[in-house]
Amino acid sequence: MSQIQDLLLQDTYKKHLQVGKQLKGKDSTCNGTDDLLSNVTIVKEGMSVVEFIQNKTDSLGPDNQDAFYVADLYDVVNKYHNFCKELSRVKPFYAVKCNSSKLVLQTLAILGTGFDCASKVEIDLVLSLGVPADDIVYANTCKQPSHIRHAAKNGVLKMTFDCESELLKVAENHPAAEMILRIVTNDTDSVSVLSKKFGACLPKCEGLLKLANILNLQVVGVSFHIGSKSKRPETFSWAIADARYVFDLGRKFGHAMRLLDIGGGFPGDDNFQPAFSEFTAVINKALDQYFPNKEEVEIIAEPGRYFVASAFTAALNIIGKKEDYFTDIDGKEQRKLSYYLNDGAFGTFRLDELRGKGVKLKPLKDYQHAQKHFPSILWGPCCTDHDIITEEVSLPELEIGDWIIFSNMGAYSLSVTSTFNGFHHPAVYYPLRKDKITITQKM
Repeated sequence: MSQIQDLLLQDTYKKHLQVGKQLKGKDSTCNGTDDLLSNVTIVKEGMSVVEFIQNKTDSLGPDNQDAFYVADLYDVVNKYHNFCKELSRVKPFYAVKCNSSKLVLQTLAILGTGFDCASKVEIDLVLSLGVPADDIVYANTCKQPSHIRHAAKNGVLKMTFDCESELLKVAENHPAAEMILRIVTNDTDSVSVLSKKFGACLPKCEGLLKLANILNLQVVGVSFHIGSKSKRPETFSWAIADARYVFDLGRKFGHAMRLLDIGGGFPGDDNFQPAFSEFTAVINKALDQYFPNKEEVEIIAEPGRYFVASAFTAALNIIGKKEDYFTDIDGKEQRKLSYYLNDGAFGTFRLDELRGKGVKLKPLKDYQHAQKHFPSILWGPCCTDHDIITEEVSLPELEIGDWIIFSNMGAYSLSVTSTFNGFHHPAVYYPLRKDKITITQKM
């Protein structure tokens, strides 16, 4: 815990706390992406996320019951330290696309992570935090030429490729780049199968390495990604073995191969199976076999959801309620309830994995002694039948104005939300318990 306390006393946080105190009691709505604060709230030492949500909802007036998030930066810090402990040879380069909340990025920057960026905007966001260009990998295998030139102008050298046309673009726009050849993996056991879009098959790697020589581009390493939310840790072992083959192939053709990027795919949700430790056991064994310590190879990874998924909790308000009846298999008439919430599938629940049967939720109000539960549907607020969060949940009878909290909402939620039908992005609150201050960030 002392490491977390020290983190919160860094100059970055002191600056925000000072600004927050100046803004307290004033109109502090954010008008731009560089503005971090919109409100400051004093919280007691040791307050839990659920306690904070309860206090927050109790204090809201009838005209301010919008959905919001609470981000536990302590959870992010703990995840970082656990990653470094479990994968001591691997430096994390956080995948900005997963959750670009600025205080999350600042926390990780203070801890010393690198960053996986996919665009000019993400590169600029990370550089604005004072992160050195060498701690950025431009990990997008299909880059806009103007973005490549922007990376060159700002000293970002490391970038991935997987085809001939990308090498030609980089040779024209950033000849000093340090290229990383991304290869395909067997990611069929993952929720997001990335190899159908990204990566070079092994038989194509020789030709790509030869072309890089012809274009006077240096290839410095190999990367892969086993897919998001993988269910098979062994995939890492197979991919690392393939990377070793391409590594040796690159050296054969005169490239100074010195970097291995094992990508992302690490679980971040509470109680996800297989557990993170099962993945790290496979990775460490494969690294010892194919990239032993005596060899001078820099090993990095691109974790996203691992750092942020469990750190964010969403609080949604019930704005509508409707009841229906259906006949069960025994011929009895049963009651079914529909609840309409103020965020949904066109907001922060846009990804399929955040909706449906596996969504982790509970009413904020204590209903543990409720005698009866009902099959329930949770709808979002938009004017379309596609705006549904889940229709497979059993709940006690709730009322308009009640709150429902959703756990594990930090990954690919805020970063992909839309404003369809004019519903704005939720605010994000950060309880900083050491200094008894909570910072609110607007998207």
